[in-house]
Amino acid sequence: MTIKIQNISKRYHKVNALTDFSLEIAPGSIYGLIGPNGAGKTTLLRILAALIVPSAGQVWFDNEEISQSPAVIRSKVGYMPDFFGVYPDLTVVEYLEFYAGIYAIPRKKHARIVTDLLELVDLSGKRDAFVETLSRGMKQRLCLARALVHDPDVLLLDEPASGLDPRARVELRELLRTLQSMGKTILISSHILLELAEMCTDVAIMQGGRLVLAGNVEQVSRHISGECQLEIRVLGQTQEALQLLKELPDISSVSEGNGDGKLLQASFSGDDEAQQRILSQLITHGIPVVSFALRSGAGRLEEVFMSITEGGSVS
Repeated sequence: MTIKIQNISKRYHKVNALTDFSLEIAPGSIYGLIGPNGAGKTTLLRILAALIVPSAGQVWFDNEEISQSPAVIRSKVGYMPDFFGVYPDLTVVEYLEFYAGIYAIPRKKHARIVTDLLELVDLSGKRDAFVETLSRGMKQRLCLARALVHDPDVLLLDEPASGLDPRARVELRELLRTLQSMGKTILISSHILLELAEMCTDVAIMQGGRLVLAGNVEQVSRHISGECQLEIRVLGQTQEALQLLKELPDISSVSEGNGDGKLLQASFSGDDEAQQRILSQLITHGIPVVSFALRSGAGRLEEVFMSITEGGSVS
C-alpha cells in the first residue's frame, strides 16, 4: 500500500508540531523516521493512524484519503505506540482475544488467529502466562502481535526497540523483516540510529516538524559528502594495498579501519564500474582481498544525522 503525505501541518495552540510535511512511502518498504526531540515523529504517526486530525494537508492510503475515510484507514493500519497499555490480570491469550473482539473478528476465528500470532512473535510458550509476568521484550512482541491482530496492510511503530536488550533488538529486526516479506508496509520511529540503518530500506530525517532529507539509506548517507565508503579486508600486504588505493583516481581518501591491520576504508565518488576497477587493480597487484563491499549505512547514517540536525539531541 502506497502512503502519500501531502503538505501536512499540525498545530497545538501556539506550537507547530508539523509544518508543510510531504513524503511518499512505497508499498512493502520499512521506512524509518529519525529526528531530535520535538521533531514531530509521534504526531506524524498518530495522524497516519487516524487518531488525530491534521490542521492542514492530506494523507492518502492508495486511493483512500484519511480525513474522508478514517474508519477504513484504521482497519488497514496497526499502530504500536511508544507507551502501550497492557492489562495485567489477563493472560497472553485473553489479551489478544480481547483486541480481536475490538476489531469485530468473529469469535470462531480467535483461536486460530491468536495461535498464528503467538507463533509469529515467538510467544507460543507464554500463551497462558499473565501479561504482567512478561519481560519488556516479550511485552513489546505481544503489543506488536496486538497491532497485527486484524492483519493490517500498514504497521506504524513508535520506538519499538526502546528499552530492549541487544538480543531482543535482533529478534525484533528479524521479525520486521518477516513482516515485510509478508507484504506489510512498515513505518518506524526510533532514536536508535544503528538499528534503523540495519532495519530500514528508507529513512526520513525530521527536525522542527519539517522534513529535512529522505531516501534510501545509501542515498541519505551520501548526501553530505557525495561519496560512498568502501570496506576492504585483506589477509596481508596492507601497506601495499594502502599505497595502491591512494594512487587510484576513483579514490579520494583511504585509511586503516579497526586497527587489526586488515581492514581498509576508502572513500570514492564512483559507480559500480568504479568499484569493479578498484577491485580489479587490487587483485592484479596480488593483494589478497578477503572481502570488498560498501560500508554499512549504519555509521554513515549517524554522521549525516548529526551534521544535518546540527548535533541536536536524538529522539
